[in-house]
Amino acid sequence: MPLPSDHFDGRRYFNPNGANGQPFYKVPRLLITPKTRWPREVPVQPQRPPAPGVADVNVTFVGHSTFLIQTAAANVLIDPMYAERAGPLPFTGPRRVRVPGVRFDDLPPISLVLLSHNHYDHCDLGTLKRLAQRFHTAVVTPPGNNPLLRSVGFKKIEELDWWETSRTAPLAVTVTPAQHFSARTPFDRNQALWGGFLIDAQGRRIFHAGDSGYGPHFRQIGKRLGPIDLALLSIGAYEPRWFMKDVHLNPAEAVQAHLDLGARESVAMHFGTFQLTPEGIDQPVRDLRAALQDRGVPAEQFRIMEVGESVPI
Repeated sequence: MPLPSDHFDGRRYFNPNGANGQPFYKVPRLLITPKTRWPREVPVQPQRPPAPGVADVNVTFVGHSTFLIQTAAANVLIDPMYAERAGPLPFTGPRRVRVPGVRFDDLPPISLVLLSHNHYDHCDLGTLKRLAQRFHTAVVTPPGNNPLLRSVGFKKIEELDWWETSRTAPLAVTVTPAQHFSARTPFDRNQALWGGFLIDAQGRRIFHAGDSGYGPHFRQIGKRLGPIDLALLSIGAYEPRWFMKDVHLNPAEAVQAHLDLGARESVAMHFGTFQLTPEGIDQPVRDLRAALQDRGVPAEQFRIMEVGESVPI
């Protein structure tokens, strides 16, 4: 059991700045908020990720918050989510409208899985079980997720608190703070920690924010762990603000996080795959483009990748 700290009281985790989200009893009010209708399906042509050269680092957007990072030394899969629905059962929860941009069978050998937190759209047990069976891979995750991961067959699990760096991973990985919460049921809220990751991949520094609201941690991460070559930042699932502000960035806040981090380049994630909140499927992208223009940030500094697209770093 971790010792009490500025984000753990001995029983449960919390955000040290007090932005701890809305209580569970307010979820029904969220669920009755009118939603903009999404299309049932958006066509995606899955791609085979390119094989990296000895000095190359490739980043592939698999979809939602799932990214594949390929190097000559190791292949890393972040928040793997291949399920049809983001929910506790195969027939419940928001349905996927974009298939994964890399078929599961086309994944290269995965050396390491990074799991940011236990929400269903980031932590799918069916996907994790397939990865454990196929690759016998190691996992790095914040504290409290070990029992869940062991239940699907992982044996090499390293739990790291915020700012701790892995001693076992094939690449240098540091768990970073995030402003969010955890829960798989109404009864286990914040019994596991949430976070992001700073990955040093052959000299390129890649930051995956996990799920997070906007807070001072972005500036702290930039100061302590920069320079950052590529930041992967959420831009979706941000309405209504009365419910989501503490736990999810909106596009304008994502632009500010990009600036706070001092990232050379950022890529948008967590949009256009599962309708988790009321905004339309294209609204996050429109709002991001408007926010970049408002802040005078060149569009090429904050990219929208196609699902399945790969970029060299």
